[in-house]
Amino acid sequence: MKLVSYLQNDRENVGLYHENTVYRLQDLHKDLPNNILILLAHWEEYFPMLAGLNNELVQGKQYRHLGQNAGSVTILAPVPAPVSCRDAYAFRQHVATSRMNRGLPMIEAFDQFPVFYFTNHNAIQGPGNVWCMPDHFQKLDFELECAIVIGKTGRNILARDADEYIAGLMVMNDISARLLQMEEMQLNLGPAKGKDFATSFGPWMVTLDELAAYETATANGHTGKTWDLEMACYVNDVLVSKGNLADMNWTFAEIIERASYGVTLYPGDVIGSGTVGTGCFLELNGTGKRSNENYTEQWLQPDDVVKMTITGLGNLVNTMKLENTTHSILALKK
Repeated sequence: MKLVSYLQNDRENVGLYHENTVYRLQDLHKDLPNNILILLAHWEEYFPMLAGLNNELVQGKQYRHLGQNAGSVTILAPVPAPVSCRDAYAFRQHVATSRMNRGLPMIEAFDQFPVFYFTNHNAIQGPGNVWCMPDHFQKLDFELECAIVIGKTGRNILARDADEYIAGLMVMNDISARLLQMEEMQLNLGPAKGKDFATSFGPWMVTLDELAAYETATANGHTGKTWDLEMACYVNDVLVSKGNLADMNWTFAEIIERASYGVTLYPGDVIGSGTVGTGCFLELNGTGKRSNENYTEQWLQPDDVVKMTITGLGNLVNTMKLENTTHSILALKK
């Protein structure tokens, strides 16, 4: 099933999405909550009821009169205010190519354990406009990713059990201001200001039962579900990136195992996959310059439209907008 958060009459709602129609959960059943975090906090209790309602919607048996066209509401991120947001580094191709482009060897530790960082869980965007400061447009970049939403509290979770803690998957764009990121990473801390201004998810969260048909074999030596889901990114309708979620070298289950060591994960936590190979301009520009010294770098510009699509998860579309200000932290450097 597909769960969507949306605004209507300035009120946040959560609903089921089916065939371009949104069905508010409380209209389907008065006992269902109207907040995604409350729903996730009682995920195991509510899931059977949700699955039954969704099945009846799909079969067209009833409830159709309760739906409203998705275009008549404002779609938010599926989890507009996550409890936390981590982003991993799970695609070896992206890591290896990015390092090669900088003349660096691959990091041996990549194959020993999954790694992640925390990003700003209070700067989450859904589909639509993403407002950026002028300094952000100094090498503004997209990052094509997939994210999971945690649906059960757990601590010291083993990889063999970790898929049980995933409520669903969604498209993720880890929007990055590369000039700010490159400057601060020289100090071996971060990323911080290069990342903390916006991360977009959406348009909905897809539960694992709906993705069962896409499951594929997991690589030898690894544990957890793997999904054969094509990933692509378009900028102003031009295809710039293409990959597959099955190319993750660390599974989400293994990332959960690492993230939950000595730490409690909570319903509403979000964890990104990291960037798929070819999944950002930083990598693409580096590869282009390595093969052609006259290559012209490309970065996101004001009013560029970024569309990310993942098989089964939908299309996340954002327009990059420039804030009307001259304020600059780059200009404040001593």
